[in-house]
Amino acid sequence: MKIVLLGAGHIGLAIARRLHGCGDYEVLAADRDAAALAPLAQLGVATECADFSDAACLQALLARGDAVVNALPWHMAITVAEAARAAGVHYFDLTEDVQATRRIMQLAQDAGSAFMPQCGLAPGFIGIAAHHLAQEFDDIAEIKMRVGALPEFPTNEIKYNLTWSVDGLVNEYCHPCEAIRDGRLQEVQPLEGLEHFSLDGVEYEAFNTSGGLGTLCTTLAGRAANLDYKSVRYPGHRDLLRFLLEGLRLKEQPALLKDILRHAVPATMQDVVLVFVTVSGHRNGQYLQRVFSRKVFAHEADGVHESAIQITTAASVCAALDLFAAGRLPQRGFIRQEQIALPDLLGNRFGRAYAGEAAPEHPARRSYTAPIASQGEQHDSPSPQPLAA
Repeated sequence: MKIVLLGAGHIGLAIARRLHGCGDYEVLAADRDAAALAPLAQLGVATECADFSDAACLQALLARGDAVVNALPWHMAITVAEAARAAGVHYFDLTEDVQATRRIMQLAQDAGSAFMPQCGLAPGFIGIAAHHLAQEFDDIAEIKMRVGALPEFPTNEIKYNLTWSVDGLVNEYCHPCEAIRDGRLQEVQPLEGLEHFSLDGVEYEAFNTSGGLGTLCTTLAGRAANLDYKSVRYPGHRDLLRFLLEGLRLKEQPALLKDILRHAVPATMQDVVLVFVTVSGHRNGQYLQRVFSRKVFAHEADGVHESAIQITTAASVCAALDLFAAGRLPQRGFIRQEQIALPDLLGNRFGRAYAGEAAPEHPARRSYTAPIASQGEQHDSPSPQPLAA
């Protein structure tokens, strides 16, 4: 299968390593920046500088493949999806932008090719895990989806380092968020809904951010009474970011905010991804709670160090592409993330990154499924379990 990979940043590089390295895909990587393409070329990946603002050139580029994997910033999603539709190729991306996804759903109608956006961590894997748990219930009282891409060693005032796209970070902090409350689809404000919890003895906070639910609100409409998504950070982060966005009104100047973050907040490759899903509801007359939890740490494999966000994001999109290529997903039209069965993803050669392996240099660390029950609720372990560590 011929893949055109757009974007040669950290995530694009991680995707290229997997798709090119497995030997089953012919990858052509394209980016505006020749320097960014150099590490991919060293892997033996075919590379090409491209001007993505030229619609005709972009369409011609995509037509050279069977599918495009779009690892460009979120604001390029619609442009690339439209070019994919015109070129008649399959489309996969990592976008968290709600409006972009709605437009891609329109493009997928009556298309001869497949459109599968939101193939990353959140949206992406988190929705697959939540949907899997939800199938165990006769009725769903509440689904809470929590994800954090966090520095392992926070030292600054905002207790955060840049672990992924600044564009995506600002986008999710500034745009309205979807949720289901009392059975009704609603829009809630970013940075609101602050809550605190602890896991493995570490204190965290979580608050509303945009895009992490993917298409779950539509999929579970009429089934879930309450459903929401929140980003996880270390305590104190939300208040300082709200001061920047609202107190200093930098929400009105996103370009300036991005410049400030890039200048003042260092990036890190020493990060941890936290995934935490709880589903509560009734089954066979009992009120039960099911919990799915993962921690994935940055680690080195085969002499290459990758951050946790690289590992988890690349694992999700490569697994989705692999399952599609194997005929395990629809071959045309719009494909929701929750159409992937969690056992299929965890059993996939790329998706195994979520399956519970400890980082080699940190043997005590484990990714796991945590059997946690809230006070007054009975914990249950339906069969099959998501996975045992």
